[in-house]
Amino acid sequence: MEVKTLRVAAIDCGTNSIRLLIADVENGKLTDVVRTMVIVRLGEGVDKTGEFSQAALTRTFAAIDTYAALITEHNPELVRFVATSASRDVSNRAEFVDGIVARLGIEPDIISGDEEAALSFLGATADLLNIESAPTAPYLVIDIGGGSTEFVLGTTKPTAAISTNVGCVRMTERHLVSDPATPEQIAAATSDIDAAIDQAYLAVPIAEAKSLIGLAGSVTTVAALALGLSEYDSEAIHGSHISASEVHRVTQELLAMTRAQRATLGPMHEGRIDVIGSGALVLDRIMARTGLSEVVVSERDILDGIARALVSNPS
Repeated sequence: MEVKTLRVAAIDCGTNSIRLLIADVENGKLTDVVRTMVIVRLGEGVDKTGEFSQAALTRTFAAIDTYAALITEHNPELVRFVATSASRDVSNRAEFVDGIVARLGIEPDIISGDEEAALSFLGATADLLNIESAPTAPYLVIDIGGGSTEFVLGTTKPTAAISTNVGCVRMTERHLVSDPATPEQIAAATSDIDAAIDQAYLAVPIAEAKSLIGLAGSVTTVAALALGLSEYDSEAIHGSHISASEVHRVTQELLAMTRAQRATLGPMHEGRIDVIGSGALVLDRIMARTGLSEVVVSERDILDGIARALVSNPS
């Protein structure tokens, strides 16, 4: 029996970055055709103003124009555009939606925090289970984004999840405004993060987790620094095990650095320089509060989850 290969395209539009994956899916295996990211900071200022700025929309639409050309070139059979945290509550959401429709011919799915959590879990766990030193179930999957952090517990699928309103952009804009951040600002951010973790404990039986799996750019960048990489290396990062003490060390170093000092770090993407301190702090506080001794780092996340879900639920 011939096995059909299905080509799909998934776009994940978050608070900080917009990413495209075009992949061929066969027998549950994803093979990348295109995987690319642009940091557009769509959520810039949203915490304060409640709307997307025109500059942020312009940056985002420019990236989508590039993605539209790639989608036309590679001709996937199914396409889904998912927008997350920043797009849920803004007053000018219609302007954003209309801009996507004009460029891609499809409406963005502005998904709930619960669906975001489920897609992140699917993307992360489907691939990590095949690596050497695979994590032990049940897994607590944390996806630290720009505007929110998802906590998802499960084994083969999510059994409990919550999306909380702490992310690297939101915490930076709200608290870590000095360069470097002051102890008072770090304490205020820590208080917000701990309150979100308290909220997560009420919704998710976190104590049942045997392994912590961390996703997204803040986690992968902390891993790259903990591993001592001279440049960002996805293959070295994916599946790596980073101890809680190493996460804490890297977090303290990042928070003490100026932005200019962070910019000199080999694995640091220029779009993360100003927000990596707060992203690392979210990870550090989660590890301190859960008592889990290490984080297993995944380069596969919601983007891969969107692609996999397209195959299983093509409608």
